[in-house]
Amino acid sequence: MTRPHVVREAGLPAAVTIYEVGPRDGLQNEKTTIATRDKVRFVERLIAAGLGTIEVTSFVRPDWVPQLADAADVLAELDLDGPVRMPVLVPNERGLDRAVEAGVRWIAIFGSATGGLARANLNRTVETQFDMFRPVVSRARELGLDVRAYVSMCFGDPWQGPVETTQVVDVGKRLFDLGATQLSIGDTIGVATPAHVTELIGAFGDAGLGPDVLAMHFHDTYGQALSNAYAALRAGVTTFDTSAGGLGGCPFTPGATGNLATEDLVWMLEGLGIRTGVDLDRLVETSTWMAGLLDRPSESRVVRALTAPVT
Repeated sequence: MTRPHVVREAGLPAAVTIYEVGPRDGLQNEKTTIATRDKVRFVERLIAAGLGTIEVTSFVRPDWVPQLADAADVLAELDLDGPVRMPVLVPNERGLDRAVEAGVRWIAIFGSATGGLARANLNRTVETQFDMFRPVVSRARELGLDVRAYVSMCFGDPWQGPVETTQVVDVGKRLFDLGATQLSIGDTIGVATPAHVTELIGAFGDAGLGPDVLAMHFHDTYGQALSNAYAALRAGVTTFDTSAGGLGGCPFTPGATGNLATEDLVWMLEGLGIRTGVDLDRLVETSTWMAGLLDRPSESRVVRALTAPVT
């Protein structure tokens, strides 16, 4: 299989952690119902491809996210005590109860920097979302669970428009300070550009949250996800949320494409000589298999290029 020419760039990290979100964020908005056994196979294939952190599912109300209604059944088929981290998203205390019952050791909460998504996704305001998350994080930490905090709409909002950097930092820091160990910064509608990314990471650093506790979660709506990841890499971030085959999307943005494709990021990182632990061949095979189940081509440019027929 074709590989990029490797040229190391001074100042970049030797290794990067990929936080794979395909099974949860990637599949949650898909209209084609994926069988429980195929979801388990998807996770198993991602593990075989070398992904060390895979967000498997979400304990949300089944009527809100029908695709993930089988969360407990999926988790029951996986080795949650193995070396691969398998976090799940929990929206509230009931979700935490279900995660604990399933034997989960890592959870994530999903907050918003803006009121529009807080209302649409959480039925809360920006302020009252903290009241919902506070007992979740507190009890999770008491039980010895690791907690990640997502903050969405960090670069733009379909209802509000541009989002002030100070607003994002305030919400993100408050979510993190509830007791999280990592804060994932989300470009939910894909409008970020590299300088904006660098500015926001710097603002978090000024507030006491350095790149070592940040992760970046880019969507590729305007084709900027990979360039934004490169900007974040140069700013010191070493954890990136990606989705195999570019699965996913934003239901609040017409025409929105999915998350940054794992394969596309791995290709760039391999070219920079940065370790990821991912076997690109096996990952491409996995994304091609999932695209077949969904009956549509993969969104990943790398997957398309590496699987194109030779003429």
